[in-house]
Amino acid sequence: MINQDTIDTLRKTEVGARRLFIDGAPVDAQSGASLEVISPIDGRPFARIADGGVADVDRAVASARKAFAKGSWSRAAPALRKKVLTKFAELVEKHAPELAVLGVRDNGTEIGMAYKAEPLSAAGTIRYYAEAIDKVYGEIAPTADNVLGLIHKEPLGVVGVIVPWNFPLMIGAWKIGPALAAGNS
Repeated sequence: MINQDTIDTLRKTEVGARRLFIDGAPVDAQSGASLEVISPIDGRPFARIADGGVADVDRAVASARKAFAKGSWSRAAPALRKKVLTKFAELVEKHAPELAVLGVRDNGTEIGMAYKAEPLSAAGTIRYYAEAIDKVYGEIAPTADNVLGLIHKEPLGVVGVIVPWNFPLMIGAWKIGPALAAGNS
């Protein structure tokens, strides 16, 4: 639940420097560049983030391709993918107040909207796709009497996702939820 004490505490919390997350670890941009994040609320900087470039995207894609080929996620049992995505949704819900205030500081969204539309909606979306993992099966396509046509669903590989400045958590969940549920990297 979000209340005024939570808002006041989080508003004063220093976000600090944020790095890229590539190959399972936080890393600086290869160029070393970073950007100040300015809050539209008061015009003051509240964070510094890594300014990723083409080399960083290439590094992230190479890592994702390697992870996909390894198969620890792409060939994981549906029950495991469901468990991991459900835990992800639970963590988003647990940290919803912090995520909402961060969204307010980042793009000026009204706090009630930021709380409901961002983390809670994102968690619901991730949970929806987690629940679909063991409920969506292959299909038998209509064919001739002596032919059996099966539709087998499988992950495609690496998925690149671009999210907008407005509602990045919610819209990001719309994109990564189905991609991860299907076993993509």
